[in-house]
Amino acid sequence: MAKRGVTLSTSDVRREAVLDAAIVEFARTGYHGTPINTVATAAGISTAYVFKLFPSKVELFVAALDRCFELVEQSLATGAARAAGGDPEVILYEMGGAYAELISDKSLLMLQVHAQSATDIPDIAEALRRGLARVTDYAKVRSGASDESVQRFIAVGQLCHLITTLGIDGHEGGWAAILAAGIRHPA
Repeated sequence: MAKRGVTLSTSDVRREAVLDAAIVEFARTGYHGTPINTVATAAGISTAYVFKLFPSKVELFVAALDRCFELVEQSLATGAARAAGGDPEVILYEMGGAYAELISDKSLLMLQVHAQSATDIPDIAEALRRGLARVTDYAKVRSGASDESVQRFIAVGQLCHLITTLGIDGHEGGWAAILAAGIRHPA
Protein backbone atom coordinates (compact mmCIF):
# COMPACT_ATOMS: atom_id res chain seq x y z
CA MET A 1 0.00 0.00 0.00
CA ALA A 2 3.05 2.22 -0.26
CA LYS A 3 2.78 5.41 -2.25
CA ARG A 4 3.82 4.99 -5.88
CA GLY A 5 6.11 7.30 -7.83
CA VAL A 6 7.82 8.70 -4.73
CA THR A 7 11.38 7.97 -3.62
CA LEU A 8 11.22 7.12 0.07
CA SER A 9 13.95 7.18 2.69
CA THR A 10 14.68 4.04 4.68
CA SER A 11 12.58 5.29 7.58
CA ASP A 12 9.74 6.17 5.18
CA VAL A 13 9.93 2.68 3.68
CA ARG A 14 9.80 1.16 7.15
CA ARG A 15 6.93 3.45 8.12
CA GLU A 16 5.00 2.26 5.04
CA ALA A 17 5.77 -1.37 5.90
CA VAL A 18 4.58 -0.83 9.48
CA LEU A 19 1.35 0.80 8.29
CA ASP A 20 0.70 -2.02 5.83
CA ALA A 21 1.33 -4.60 8.56
CA ALA A 22 -0.74 -2.63 11.09
CA ILE A 23 -3.75 -2.57 8.77
CA VAL A 24 -3.60 -6.33 8.35
CA GLU A 25 -2.90 -7.17 11.99
CA PHE A 26 -5.41 -4.74 13.51
CA ALA A 27 -7.97 -5.98 10.98
CA ARG A 28 -7.41 -9.55 12.21
CA THR A 29 -7.52 -9.02 15.96
CA GLY A 30 -8.61 -5.43 16.60
CA TYR A 31 -7.03 -2.67 18.60
CA HIS A 32 -7.31 -4.39 21.97
CA GLY A 33 -6.20 -7.81 20.74
CA THR A 34 -3.14 -6.81 18.72
CA PRO A 35 0.18 -6.36 20.48
CA ILE A 36 2.73 -4.07 18.83
CA ASN A 37 5.24 -6.92 18.58
CA THR A 38 2.82 -8.72 16.23
CA VAL A 39 2.81 -5.70 13.92
CA ALA A 40 6.60 -5.43 14.18
CA THR A 41 7.08 -9.08 13.27
CA ALA A 42 4.71 -8.77 10.30
CA ALA A 43 6.61 -5.66 9.13
CA GLY A 44 9.97 -7.39 9.58
CA ILE A 45 11.38 -4.83 12.01
CA SER A 46 11.92 -4.57 15.75
CA THR A 47 9.24 -3.55 18.20
CA ALA A 48 11.52 -0.72 19.37
CA TYR A 49 11.66 0.66 15.84
CA VAL A 50 7.87 0.57 15.58
CA PHE A 51 7.74 2.67 18.75
CA LYS A 52 10.33 5.03 17.26
CA LEU A 53 8.01 5.57 14.29
CA PHE A 54 4.77 5.53 16.31
CA PRO A 55 5.29 6.38 20.01
CA SER A 56 2.12 4.59 21.12
CA LYS A 57 -0.21 1.84 20.03
CA VAL A 58 -3.01 4.40 19.72
CA GLU A 59 -0.91 6.53 17.36
CA LEU A 60 -0.17 3.46 15.22
CA PHE A 61 -3.83 2.45 15.09
CA VAL A 62 -4.89 6.00 14.21
CA ALA A 63 -2.25 6.19 11.45
CA ALA A 64 -3.50 2.86 10.04
CA LEU A 65 -7.08 4.13 10.16
CA ASP A 66 -6.08 7.39 8.47
CA ARG A 67 -4.37 5.36 5.73
CA CYS A 68 -7.52 3.25 5.41
CA PHE A 69 -9.66 6.30 4.73
CA GLU A 70 -7.06 7.67 2.32
CA LEU A 71 -7.40 4.42 0.34
CA VAL A 72 -11.19 4.58 0.57
CA GLU A 73 -11.18 8.09 -0.87
CA GLN A 74 -8.85 6.95 -3.66
CA SER A 75 -11.24 4.11 -4.50
CA LEU A 76 -14.17 6.53 -4.60
CA ALA A 77 -12.20 8.70 -7.03
CA THR A 78 -11.56 5.65 -9.19
CA GLY A 79 -15.26 4.83 -9.21
CA ALA A 80 -16.25 8.41 -9.97
CA ALA A 81 -13.83 8.46 -12.91
CA ARG A 82 -15.64 5.42 -14.37
CA ALA A 83 -19.01 7.17 -14.28
CA ALA A 84 -20.22 8.29 -17.67
CA GLY A 85 -21.72 11.77 -17.63
CA GLY A 86 -22.38 13.84 -14.58
CA ASP A 87 -25.44 12.17 -13.09
CA PRO A 88 -24.92 12.21 -9.30
CA GLU A 89 -26.64 8.86 -8.76
CA VAL A 90 -24.46 7.19 -11.42
CA ILE A 91 -21.35 8.67 -9.83
CA LEU A 92 -22.37 7.37 -6.38
CA TYR A 93 -23.19 3.97 -7.88
CA GLU A 94 -19.74 3.71 -9.46
CA MET A 95 -18.12 4.90 -6.24
CA GLY A 96 -19.95 2.12 -4.40
CA GLY A 97 -18.72 -0.47 -6.89
CA ALA A 98 -15.14 0.71 -6.54
CA TYR A 99 -15.44 0.58 -2.75
CA ALA A 100 -16.80 -2.97 -2.91
CA GLU A 101 -13.75 -3.92 -4.99
CA LEU A 102 -11.41 -2.24 -2.50
CA ILE A 103 -12.72 -4.12 0.53
CA SER A 104 -12.73 -7.49 -1.19
CA ASP A 105 -9.64 -8.50 0.83
CA LYS A 106 -11.52 -7.41 3.98
CA SER A 107 -8.53 -5.87 5.78
CA LEU A 108 -9.72 -2.30 5.31
CA LEU A 109 -13.29 -3.30 6.09
CA MET A 110 -12.34 -5.10 9.28
CA LEU A 111 -10.07 -2.26 10.38
CA GLN A 112 -13.08 0.06 10.21
CA VAL A 113 -15.24 -2.44 12.12
CA HIS A 114 -12.60 -2.81 14.83
CA ALA A 115 -12.22 0.97 15.01
CA GLN A 116 -15.94 1.23 15.75
CA SER A 117 -15.48 -1.20 18.61
CA ALA A 118 -12.66 0.93 20.09
CA THR A 119 -14.39 4.32 20.09
CA ASP A 120 -14.07 4.40 23.87
CA ILE A 121 -10.54 5.63 23.10
CA PRO A 122 -10.96 9.32 22.22
CA ASP A 123 -8.18 9.44 19.59
CA ILE A 124 -9.65 6.45 17.77
CA ALA A 125 -13.17 7.89 17.90
CA GLU A 126 -11.85 11.18 16.49
CA ALA A 127 -9.94 9.40 13.71
CA LEU A 128 -13.06 7.45 12.78
CA ARG A 129 -15.14 10.65 12.71
CA ARG A 130 -12.43 12.36 10.64
CA GLY A 131 -12.35 9.47 8.16
CA LEU A 132 -16.12 9.31 7.85
CA ALA A 133 -16.23 13.08 7.34
CA ARG A 134 -13.57 12.79 4.66
CA VAL A 135 -15.47 10.10 2.76
CA THR A 136 -18.84 11.82 3.16
CA ASP A 137 -17.50 15.19 2.04
CA TYR A 138 -15.73 13.63 -0.93
CA ALA A 139 -18.84 11.72 -2.01
CA LYS A 140 -20.95 14.88 -1.69
CA VAL A 141 -18.60 17.22 -3.53
CA ARG A 142 -17.47 14.80 -6.26
CA SER A 143 -20.94 13.43 -7.05
CA GLY A 144 -22.92 16.61 -6.59
CA ALA A 145 -25.66 14.44 -5.09
CA SER A 146 -28.23 15.61 -2.57
CA ASP A 147 -27.59 15.21 1.14
CA GLU A 148 -30.23 12.48 1.22
CA SER A 149 -28.51 10.55 -1.58
CA VAL A 150 -25.14 10.81 0.13
CA GLN A 151 -26.69 9.66 3.42
CA ARG A 152 -28.18 6.64 1.63
CA PHE A 153 -24.80 5.97 -0.03
CA ILE A 154 -23.03 5.90 3.35
CA ALA A 155 -25.83 3.83 4.90
CA VAL A 156 -25.67 1.27 2.11
CA GLY A 157 -21.90 1.10 2.62
CA GLN A 158 -22.46 0.27 6.28
CA LEU A 159 -25.00 -2.38 5.27
CA CYS A 160 -22.39 -3.79 2.89
CA HIS A 161 -20.04 -4.06 5.88
CA LEU A 162 -22.68 -5.99 7.82
CA ILE A 163 -23.47 -8.35 4.94
CA THR A 164 -19.78 -9.03 4.36
CA THR A 165 -18.67 -9.48 7.97
CA LEU A 166 -21.58 -11.79 8.76
CA GLY A 167 -21.40 -13.65 5.46
CA ILE A 168 -25.16 -13.39 4.99
CA ASP A 169 -25.20 -13.13 1.20
CA GLY A 170 -26.93 -16.29 0.08
CA HIS A 171 -27.73 -17.25 3.67
CA GLU A 172 -30.92 -19.23 4.16
CA GLY A 173 -33.83 -17.16 5.34
CA GLY A 174 -35.88 -14.28 4.06
CA TRP A 175 -34.28 -11.80 6.42
CA ALA A 176 -30.87 -12.27 4.76
CA ALA A 177 -32.35 -11.90 1.29
CA ILE A 178 -34.05 -8.67 2.34
CA LEU A 179 -30.81 -7.18 3.67
CA ALA A 180 -28.61 -8.34 0.75
CA ALA A 181 -30.99 -7.54 -2.11
CA GLY A 182 -29.38 -5.19 -4.59
CA ILE A 183 -26.33 -4.51 -2.43
CA ARG A 184 -22.95 -4.86 -4.14
CA HIS A 185 -20.34 -6.22 -1.82
CA PRO A 186 -17.24 -8.38 -2.02
CA ALA A 187 -17.88 -12.08 -2.58
